[in-house]
Amino acid sequence: MSARQLVLEAAAAVGFDTIRFARVESTPHISAFDAWIAAGKHGDMHYLARGRDVRANPRERLASARTAVVLALPHHHRRPPDPGGRTGLVARYAWGRDYHNIIDKRLKKLKRALRASGMNVWGGVDTAPILERSWAGAAGLGFSGKNSMQILVGTSSWFFLAVVFINVDIPPDPPVGDHCGDCIRCLSICPTDAFDGPRDLDSTKCISYWSIEARGLPPRHLRPAFGRWFFGCDLCQEVCPHNHDPPIPDCDDLLPRNAWIDLDEILATPDDVLLERFIGTPLRRPKGHGLKRNAAIVLGNLGDDGGVDSLREHGLTHPEPVVRGASVWALQRLGAPPDLTDPDPLVAAELRAGRRAGDL
Repeated sequence: MSARQLVLEAAAAVGFDTIRFARVESTPHISAFDAWIAAGKHGDMHYLARGRDVRANPRERLASARTAVVLALPHHHRRPPDPGGRTGLVARYAWGRDYHNIIDKRLKKLKRALRASGMNVWGGVDTAPILERSWAGAAGLGFSGKNSMQILVGTSSWFFLAVVFINVDIPPDPPVGDHCGDCIRCLSICPTDAFDGPRDLDSTKCISYWSIEARGLPPRHLRPAFGRWFFGCDLCQEVCPHNHDPPIPDCDDLLPRNAWIDLDEILATPDDVLLERFIGTPLRRPKGHGLKRNAAIVLGNLGDDGGVDSLREHGLTHPEPVVRGASVWALQRLGAPPDLTDPDPLVAAELRAGRRAGDL
């Protein structure tokens, strides 16, 4: 059996249905990554810069690396019906179990199988210092869309990526080239204008960044554009013509358990209980106070004054300034500005800003 066939069968056996190969040289597009970091478009995601050398050259971790094995796992499901009420939207990737755990388990099995065949192996999912989309493009596993997402032509962008480097030469798959054409639907629909151009995402203007990765409050002028997005944002993928009929994964762990979130419940639930509730899911990433910050912002956007009591009782009394500050803003949006003082500079700034005419 050829090395290619061995890897294909081993990867398919652990649940990866799309597998491509690239020759390991310098990481594709590393100069674009460096420029993006230098421009500060990664925001506070400093771990991206810290892992730069390995991202640029996977041989820093596996000196004998010859081939990149790029793997994909689909995750798309149809969104359950809108429950109405004071609820927020969650991005599709976070509806089920944490994909890091799902993929890591499969990768461990794959690595064991490849090592048993005599190969040296290193790799991982996006928590590892790997530019997985760059390697996917080089291997012909889709192309980079104008929204910076990897897209399988005419099939889907709703999939997770992982990369495994091996010390065996396998003939590479050819890149597929650009299939966006003149389409700019993804760029046009972004409510926060987070794209500075095609394939040029400024994280510091992105809803996903502010609702998942960032620890502070998003700029005031961006918050109204979050709409109902409580955790992440899917708009630039939802409008993509390549996503007209994406495959549904055969993986119960990815079923939509958390597609909609009750915002009042998030505010009322103690932080530690929230973390327990969302254990094993991506929703733990912002921690309890981050989820409550997000809930307050969406409540402010809904325009439903039924959320005022939750914001006053649970938001304004939270020990974390980021939750109190978000609640101050939300109450101002709902026409119920709080009459209080707060010693924390962040909250005090929100109170002052809300008193300025025309600020909301």
